[in-house]
Amino acid sequence: MIPLRDNAPRYSAPFVTLGLIAVNVIIFLYELGLDPYSLEHFVGLHGVVPLRFANFVAGRAAVGAVLPPLVEHMFLHGGWLHLLGNMWFLWIFGDNLEDQLGHFRFLVFYLTCGVVAALCQTSLTLSSRVPSVGASGAIAGVMGGYLLFFPGARVLTLVPFFFLFTVEIPAYVMLFYWIAVQVISGLTSVGNASLQAQGGVAWWAHVGGFVCGLVLVKMMGRRPRVRRYYEW
Repeated sequence: MIPLRDNAPRYSAPFVTLGLIAVNVIIFLYELGLDPYSLEHFVGLHGVVPLRFANFVAGRAAVGAVLPPLVEHMFLHGGWLHLLGNMWFLWIFGDNLEDQLGHFRFLVFYLTCGVVAALCQTSLTLSSRVPSVGASGAIAGVMGGYLLFFPGARVLTLVPFFFLFTVEIPAYVMLFYWIAVQVISGLTSVGNASLQAQGGVAWWAHVGGFVCGLVLVKMMGRRPRVRRYYEW
């Protein structure tokens, strides 16, 4: 299911959401300009490599090799579809959450969810040498926050089922379905050494980011100036 738009109200300009999208696009364009060797080095340096964390815990890697990538990896992407998919979901759900939290708190929320998501994925794939990149963990957190703030918002959704059609569904239906797919897919990948070696979708980063988003919005709450919006 692909969200096309939602009907949740917004009362301020989403400066941070737009800024995050712009930074992701700019860095991806920079990636496109690198030769294959330089790109591999760039991704390896700034992506989250689970084995590097295992070495850090064992005292065989410096803190500078593991901490910066926890933030940097959120701004790297592996291809156009990876980038466009993430940025589209960020735009659909991020602008409303930014409106509810406020600009600075939304940025802190986004980065925190991304870090927690990376740590969650890393903790389950410590033997992997494959760098994890992408904003999907942080965006999963945005989706978790959106679920609590706008559970009954209507989301116009593109559904592929033999043919393409659109339908308006409550946000909680779409987001519960989405996180269920992540959990089921993550469970099927646990213990699969070949998947860890080859890389692929970081399912547990999505789950970790989503749960982090749920917890953080409960802790932060709405900023006082915005209206409440529930439509069940």
